[in-house]
Amino acid sequence: MQTTVGQLAELIQGSVEGDANIPILGISSIEDARDGDITYAENEKLLSSAGRSQASAVIAPASGQSSDKPLIRVKNPRFAFAQVLRIFAPEPKVYKGIHPTAILGESLTTGENVSIHSMAHVGDNVKIGANSVIYPFAYIGDDVVIGENCVIYPHVVLHNNTEIGDSVVIHSGSVLGTDGFGYMFIENRHYKIPQIGRVIIENDVEIGANVTIDRARTGSTRIGSGTKIDNQVHIGHNVSVGRNCVIVAQVGISGSVDIGDGVILAGQVGIKDHVTIGDGTIVCAQTAVISDLPKGSFVSGPYGRPHQAELRAKALQMKLPDIFQQIKDLERRLAELEQGKNQ
Repeated sequence: MQTTVGQLAELIQGSVEGDANIPILGISSIEDARDGDITYAENEKLLSSAGRSQASAVIAPASGQSSDKPLIRVKNPRFAFAQVLRIFAPEPKVYKGIHPTAILGESLTTGENVSIHSMAHVGDNVKIGANSVIYPFAYIGDDVVIGENCVIYPHVVLHNNTEIGDSVVIHSGSVLGTDGFGYMFIENRHYKIPQIGRVIIENDVEIGANVTIDRARTGSTRIGSGTKIDNQVHIGHNVSVGRNCVIVAQVGISGSVDIGDGVILAGQVGIKDHVTIGDGTIVCAQTAVISDLPKGSFVSGPYGRPHQAELRAKALQMKLPDIFQQIKDLERRLAELEQGKNQ
């Protein structure tokens, strides 16, 4: 693709400082930029680095130092860079229509421009909205609803009665609607509790690779609109995740957890069952949440303590070897004094 600095500025609502007719052939980081690329700088220091790079133009903050290179001035350079990345992103190959090798159940309903690739399996009474794409080897169970503009990548499994909203992306290997982990220990064996609920994914959700979301025992496991889920996350039965949350890799959420809007769960967070997490809470990496967290909490550490308290505890822990040595020295001196008195 070839464009110009001026054309890109129009697309990202920026103002040009320098030659707007410079051709742009690609997009890159400052370190990897070559002649013909555009890059971005979030601050003055990075703008100096971008000015020394091979890039032909720079997306820069709305105010600040000038450069020998053409600049596109914007309010948020990082977001503008993301918008330009989308422009240069290659179009994915999409089979148009329904491939003859796809397996289709009875009473399939599809909107306009639906694509179902080779060897995809679609069950009975399935509804797929306009412009949605089902890639090869995806499994869509019976009575599944998929909204408009969705992308279901290869080897995704949507079990029966799963409901997917509009503009949802589900990456390869993810499984939605598996049985929740429900057992009772009766007469020296584990008795399975039937899981008859479903999973509901609201609009504009993206689910990474190899994510599992369990169906509810009764009712629904729900993921709120705008939430983004990283790879290798497990979400248990009857969990409710609010809107615009971020759940990073290897998070494990036990059953019946209620998560508010705008919550961030960093990598390898573990959450005990029946816990409520308030809106806007941040849980740092490798934290165990074992009790309710009020709105706006910021917690870390193995016991989910307030972050500043955890930092103080860790700082004290780092001093323990020195403190221990001081105690040993005092004990030795006391022993020497006691020995001196006895002589």
